[in-house]
Amino acid sequence: MSEIAPVRWTNASRNADSRPGMAPALRRGVMGKCPNCGRARLFTGWLRQVGACPVCAAPLGAIRADDAPPYFVVFLVGHLVIATQVLLDGVLDLSVWAEAAVFLPLTLALALGLLRPVKGATIGLMWQLGMVPDPDA
Repeated sequence: MSEIAPVRWTNASRNADSRPGMAPALRRGVMGKCPNCGRARLFTGWLRQVGACPVCAAPLGAIRADDAPPYFVVFLVGHLVIATQVLLDGVLDLSVWAEAAVFLPLTLALALGLLRPVKGATIGLMWQLGMVPDPDA
C-alpha cells in the first residue's frame, strides 16, 4: 500500500466546495475518522483529537467541541434511561435496589459508550459547517 503524502492546508482548500456533505462528515466523525478525508484517525486517545490529519492536513485540533458532546450525551441517555425505567416500572414491580442495580450500570455504560461517537459527530458537524478558526487571523 502506498503512502499518501499530506498536503499543506491552505485557506483556498478550506472553502465550502472542498468539504464533504453533511452525512459523510457526521458518519466519519461517528466512526472516529477524519471528517474531511475519512482515511485517518480523529482521536489519539479516548477523547483527545489529533492536531492535524496526517493524510489531508486538515486542522482538526483547532475545532473546539468543548461542552456540546457531554450535553448531547446527557440529554440522550437521560431520555432513554428514564423512558425505559418508566415503561419497565409499569410492567414489573421492582424494588428500588433492583432498579438501581439495572439502571445505574446501564446509564454509565451508555454515557461512556456514546461520548466518543457523539464527540466525533460534533467535530464532523463543526467541520462541515466551517466552524474552524482561521490560523492566519
